[in-house]
Amino acid sequence: MTAVTDEQRLMPAARGRWMAIDWGERRIGLAISDPTGIIATPAGVITRRAGKRPPVAELVRRSAALEATAIVMGLPLDGEGEETPRSIECRAIAMELGRRTLLPVALVDERYTTAAAIRGVRETGDTRRDRQADIDALAASVLLQHAMRIASLPALSLDEPSAPHSTDSDALPTP
Repeated sequence: MTAVTDEQRLMPAARGRWMAIDWGERRIGLAISDPTGIIATPAGVITRRAGKRPPVAELVRRSAALEATAIVMGLPLDGEGEETPRSIECRAIAMELGRRTLLPVALVDERYTTAAAIRGVRETGDTRRDRQADIDALAASVLLQHAMRIASLPALSLDEPSAPHSTDSDALPTP
Protein backbone atom coordinates (compact mmCIF):
# COMPACT_ATOMS: atom_id res chain seq x y z
CA MET A 1 0.00 0.00 0.00
CA THR A 2 1.28 3.47 -0.79
CA ALA A 3 1.42 6.10 1.92
CA VAL A 4 -1.45 8.57 2.02
CA THR A 5 -0.27 12.10 1.27
CA ASP A 6 -1.87 15.39 2.27
CA GLU A 7 -3.14 15.81 -1.29
CA GLN A 8 -5.13 12.59 -1.13
CA ARG A 9 -8.73 12.75 -0.03
CA LEU A 10 -9.65 10.37 2.78
CA MET A 11 -12.96 8.92 3.83
CA PRO A 12 -14.39 10.75 6.87
CA ALA A 13 -12.62 9.94 10.13
CA ALA A 14 -15.95 10.34 11.94
CA ARG A 15 -17.47 7.27 10.34
CA GLY A 16 -21.18 8.14 10.34
CA ARG A 17 -23.51 6.23 8.02
CA TRP A 18 -21.46 4.75 5.21
CA MET A 19 -23.27 2.96 2.39
CA ALA A 20 -21.63 0.00 0.66
CA ILE A 21 -22.37 -1.20 -2.87
CA ASP A 22 -21.72 -4.74 -4.05
CA TRP A 23 -22.03 -4.36 -7.83
CA GLY A 24 -23.32 -7.43 -9.66
CA GLU A 25 -24.51 -8.24 -13.15
CA ARG A 26 -28.08 -9.04 -12.02
CA ARG A 27 -28.33 -7.45 -8.57
CA ILE A 28 -26.63 -4.68 -6.64
CA GLY A 29 -26.34 -5.38 -2.93
CA LEU A 30 -26.50 -2.49 -0.48
CA ALA A 31 -25.47 -2.12 3.14
CA ILE A 32 -25.44 0.78 5.58
CA SER A 33 -23.53 1.35 8.78
CA ASP A 34 -25.05 2.54 12.02
CA PRO A 35 -24.56 6.26 12.86
CA THR A 36 -21.41 5.46 14.86
CA GLY A 37 -19.85 3.58 11.94
CA ILE A 38 -19.35 0.36 13.85
CA ILE A 39 -21.99 -2.09 12.60
CA ALA A 40 -22.81 -2.85 8.95
CA THR A 41 -26.36 -3.96 8.14
CA PRO A 42 -27.80 -5.23 4.83
CA ALA A 43 -29.94 -2.54 3.19
CA GLY A 44 -31.56 -4.40 0.31
CA VAL A 45 -30.83 -4.96 -3.35
CA ILE A 46 -31.45 -3.20 -6.63
CA THR A 47 -32.31 -5.51 -9.51
CA ARG A 48 -30.49 -4.64 -12.73
CA ARG A 49 -32.27 -5.00 -16.02
CA ALA A 50 -30.33 -6.51 -18.92
CA GLY A 51 -29.58 -4.03 -21.67
CA LYS A 52 -30.49 -1.00 -19.54
CA ARG A 53 -28.24 1.73 -18.23
CA PRO A 54 -26.71 1.23 -14.77
CA PRO A 55 -29.15 2.40 -12.05
CA VAL A 56 -27.04 5.34 -10.87
CA ALA A 57 -30.06 7.55 -10.16
CA GLU A 58 -31.53 4.83 -7.92
CA LEU A 59 -28.21 4.53 -6.06
CA VAL A 60 -28.24 8.30 -5.53
CA ARG A 61 -31.83 8.09 -4.21
CA ARG A 62 -30.95 5.20 -1.89
CA SER A 63 -27.89 7.01 -0.53
CA ALA A 64 -30.07 10.01 0.32
CA ALA A 65 -32.86 7.86 1.82
CA LEU A 66 -30.33 5.98 3.96
CA GLU A 67 -28.69 9.28 4.99
CA ALA A 68 -25.27 8.09 3.82
CA THR A 69 -22.29 10.29 4.61
CA ALA A 70 -19.89 8.31 2.40
CA ILE A 71 -19.98 5.46 -0.12
CA VAL A 72 -17.82 2.33 -0.30
CA MET A 73 -17.96 0.60 -3.67
CA GLY A 74 -16.71 -2.93 -4.12
CA LEU A 75 -14.12 -3.34 -6.85
CA PRO A 76 -14.43 -6.78 -8.49
CA LEU A 77 -10.84 -7.62 -9.34
CA ASP A 78 -9.80 -11.03 -10.64
CA GLY A 79 -8.05 -13.65 -8.50
CA GLU A 80 -4.64 -12.03 -9.08
CA GLY A 81 -5.87 -8.53 -8.21
CA GLU A 82 -6.03 -7.39 -11.85
CA GLU A 83 -8.73 -5.25 -13.46
CA THR A 84 -11.77 -6.88 -15.04
CA PRO A 85 -14.40 -5.40 -17.38
CA ARG A 86 -16.74 -5.14 -14.38
CA SER A 87 -14.10 -3.39 -12.23
CA ILE A 88 -13.67 -0.79 -14.99
CA GLU A 89 -17.46 -0.29 -14.99
CA CYS A 90 -17.42 0.03 -11.18
CA ARG A 91 -14.73 2.72 -11.33
CA ALA A 92 -16.86 4.75 -13.74
CA ILE A 93 -20.00 4.30 -11.59
CA ALA A 94 -18.07 5.27 -8.44
CA MET A 95 -16.86 8.47 -10.10
CA GLU A 96 -20.40 9.31 -11.24
CA LEU A 97 -21.78 8.66 -7.74
CA GLY A 98 -19.16 11.00 -6.30
CA ARG A 99 -20.12 13.72 -8.79
CA ARG A 100 -23.87 13.35 -8.23
CA THR A 101 -23.91 12.94 -4.45
CA LEU A 102 -20.84 15.02 -3.56
CA LEU A 103 -20.09 12.30 -0.98
CA PRO A 104 -16.64 10.78 -0.59
CA VAL A 105 -16.43 7.45 -2.44
CA ALA A 106 -13.86 4.72 -1.83
CA LEU A 107 -13.14 1.66 -3.95
CA VAL A 108 -12.34 -1.46 -1.94
CA ASP A 109 -11.23 -4.83 -3.26
CA GLU A 110 -14.29 -7.05 -2.93
CA ARG A 111 -12.74 -10.44 -3.60
CA TYR A 112 -14.25 -13.09 -1.32
CA THR A 113 -17.14 -10.93 -0.05
CA THR A 114 -19.75 -13.06 -1.82
CA ALA A 115 -18.03 -16.26 -0.65
CA ALA A 116 -18.12 -14.96 2.94
CA ALA A 117 -21.83 -14.08 2.57
CA ILE A 118 -22.61 -17.55 1.16
CA ARG A 119 -20.71 -19.15 4.02
CA GLY A 120 -22.79 -17.13 6.49
CA VAL A 121 -26.03 -18.22 4.84
CA ARG A 122 -24.95 -21.87 4.94
CA GLU A 123 -24.03 -21.56 8.63
CA THR A 124 -27.64 -20.59 9.36
CA GLY A 125 -28.85 -23.74 7.62
CA ASP A 126 -30.31 -21.95 4.61
CA THR A 127 -29.41 -22.64 1.00
CA ARG A 128 -28.04 -20.22 -1.52
CA ARG A 129 -31.13 -20.67 -3.67
CA ASP A 130 -33.41 -19.69 -0.78
CA ARG A 131 -31.49 -16.51 -0.01
CA GLN A 132 -29.96 -15.38 -3.36
CA ALA A 133 -31.11 -11.75 -3.10
CA ASP A 134 -30.04 -11.63 0.55
CA ILE A 135 -26.56 -12.83 -0.38
CA ASP A 136 -25.89 -9.68 -2.41
CA ALA A 137 -26.85 -7.41 0.50
CA LEU A 138 -24.88 -9.61 2.91
CA ALA A 139 -21.84 -9.34 0.62
CA ALA A 140 -22.20 -5.55 0.76
CA SER A 141 -22.27 -5.81 4.58
CA VAL A 142 -19.06 -7.87 4.56
CA LEU A 143 -17.46 -5.27 2.29
CA LEU A 144 -18.59 -2.40 4.52
CA GLN A 145 -17.43 -4.09 7.73
CA HIS A 146 -14.02 -4.61 6.09
CA ALA A 147 -13.84 -0.97 4.91
CA MET A 148 -14.71 0.37 8.37
CA ARG A 149 -11.74 -1.51 9.85
CA ILE A 150 -9.30 0.36 7.59
CA ALA A 151 -7.89 3.32 9.55
CA SER A 152 -7.07 5.65 6.62
CA LEU A 153 -9.25 4.72 3.65
CA PRO A 154 -8.45 6.81 0.55
CA ALA A 155 -11.46 8.32 -1.24
CA LEU A 156 -11.61 8.87 -4.98
CA SER A 157 -10.43 12.13 -6.37
CA LEU A 158 -13.15 13.23 -8.75
CA ASP A 159 -10.41 14.25 -11.18
CA GLU A 160 -8.86 10.80 -11.59
CA PRO A 161 -9.68 7.22 -10.56
CA SER A 162 -7.74 5.64 -7.72
CA ALA A 163 -6.40 2.16 -7.13
CA PRO A 164 -8.39 -0.11 -4.85
CA HIS A 165 -7.37 -0.18 -1.22
CA SER A 166 -5.95 -3.51 -0.23
CA THR A 167 -3.09 -4.69 1.90
CA ASP A 168 -2.20 -8.14 3.09
CA SER A 169 -3.10 -7.18 6.64
CA ASP A 170 -6.49 -5.85 5.48
CA ALA A 171 -7.30 -8.80 3.23
CA LEU A 172 -10.64 -10.45 3.58
CA PRO A 173 -10.62 -14.04 4.79
CA THR A 174 -10.40 -16.62 2.05
CA PRO A 175 -13.37 -18.90 1.51
